[in-house]
Amino acid sequence: MREAYHVELEELAGNLANMSVQVANAMEKATKALLDADLGLAEQVIGDDAKIDDLRAECEEQAYALLALQAPVATDLRTVLAVIHAAESLERMGDLALHVAKAARRRHPEHALPDPVRPYFQEMGEAVVKLALRTEEVIKSKDVEAARSLEAEDDRVDEIHRHLFSVIMAKDWEFGVPAAVDVTLLGRFYERYADHAVSVAKRMVFVATGKMPGYGSDEDV
Repeated sequence: MREAYHVELEELAGNLANMSVQVANAMEKATKALLDADLGLAEQVIGDDAKIDDLRAECEEQAYALLALQAPVATDLRTVLAVIHAAESLERMGDLALHVAKAARRRHPEHALPDPVRPYFQEMGEAVVKLALRTEEVIKSKDVEAARSLEAEDDRVDEIHRHLFSVIMAKDWEFGVPAAVDVTLLGRFYERYADHAVSVAKRMVFVATGKMPGYGSDEDV
């Protein structure tokens, strides 16, 4: 019985890791749609968001079933609780990719981003996708040091996000208020996505150590 129980725990962690891959793919496609004004790709991200929502529901249903039927303790209990919280963060990451895709669709056939800021969003896109994929590895390995290393990548996203404000507030900004609003909102989406990835990594540190590290953010989208 206990062996089957631990198999279920491994399946639960595996489902969570798969969810990390799905949100990474969503943001990768959303960023490409944003940079290339690719309507078809944007529509694909928007249509696939329901699949990420379903993955969260499956993870939570499985986790609550384990809580109810197995009464896990110690590390096992931490694993189940961490999955519930991490699945919520991962769903929000999917929602943020959805917001990026919707911005690309809203401005199509025009580009949502003026040329001067496009390189910043390309870099942020690459960084946050890398964060999500590294989160998948951390979920599987529960490597504390690997989890903590995500903070450096998150700091880089924060740095770019802050720099975007100086760009749109500069005297030579010539693209008007609507473009400045788009840049502000889109920068926030990437910054929050990175924060949620770090939050998932924090949950894995909690599983491994029983303590929540004091970095990252658990704010709502």
